[in-house]
Amino acid sequence: MPLLRDKVCVITGGAGSLGLASARLFLREGAKVMLVDLSGADLAGAVRELANPNLDATAADVSDAAATRAYVERTVEKFGPIDVLFSNAGNQGPVTPVTEYPEDSFDAHMAVHVRGAFLACKYGLPRMNDGGSIIITSSVVGAMGAPGVVAYVTAKHAQVGLMRSVAKEAARRGIRVNTLHPGPIDNVFQAKIEENIGKMAGIDATKMLNEAIPLRRHAQPEEIARSALYLASDLSSFVTGSMLMADGGLRG
Repeated sequence: MPLLRDKVCVITGGAGSLGLASARLFLREGAKVMLVDLSGADLAGAVRELANPNLDATAADVSDAAATRAYVERTVEKFGPIDVLFSNAGNQGPVTPVTEYPEDSFDAHMAVHVRGAFLACKYGLPRMNDGGSIIITSSVVGAMGAPGVVAYVTAKHAQVGLMRSVAKEAARRGIRVNTLHPGPIDNVFQAKIEENIGKMAGIDATKMLNEAIPLRRHAQPEEIARSALYLASDLSSFVTGSMLMADGGLRG
C-alpha cells in the first residue's frame, strides 16, 4: 500500500530542488500535494514537470500571515484537511563575517526560515487532521556552527526551538513535529552558497565539504526527499520532537 495514500500534503519551497523531489515522491506514494512557492513562474514549471491530477500550486510569501492563511485555506478547499505540513521554504544571503553582515539580510533569513515556519504551524495546525505530521527543513548547521553565515545558522537553530515547542503542544492530537537536517545538497541553492564561501575564504568550498563529509559527496535531492517521506508517513509514528540528520555524517 502506498505510504501516503490519500494524504493531503503541503510543501512550501515547493519549486526548489528538495520541494520538487519531495512532491514527486509524495505523489508516487499516493498523496495529494499543494505546492507553495514565492515564484509563480517557478511553480508553473513545477506543475508542468510533475503533471499529476493530485497536484495543485499557489504562490505565497511564507513570511506573510495573510498569504499563509490563504495557502492553508486553498489546500483545504481543494483537497480537504491537511495531513502533512512540510515547511521547506528558505532563502540565502551573503557570506561574510558577523561584523560586516548586513542587518537586512539577517532580518530576511529570520522572516523566511523562522517566521515562515512559525506561521505555517500557527495557521496550519487548526486545519490539520489528528495524527498528522509537521516537518520543518532545518540544516546540518542547525546542530553546529559555521563561519560567514551567521543569519542562516541562527535561523536554522531557531527552527529547532520552534519544533520542540510545537511538538509538545501538538502531541495531544497525535500530530508529530520534527526537523529535517540535510547536509550539503547537489543543487543550485547550495552551489551559490559554496561559491560565496569560496570567494570569502579563497578555497574550493565544494571540494572542502566533500572531504569533510564522511560519505565523501553531496546528497542528491531525492535522498533527502526520502527522509522527508519517512517523517511524513506512519513509518515514523512514534517520532516527534526529534532532529533527523541527513548529512552524510558531517556533524558527527
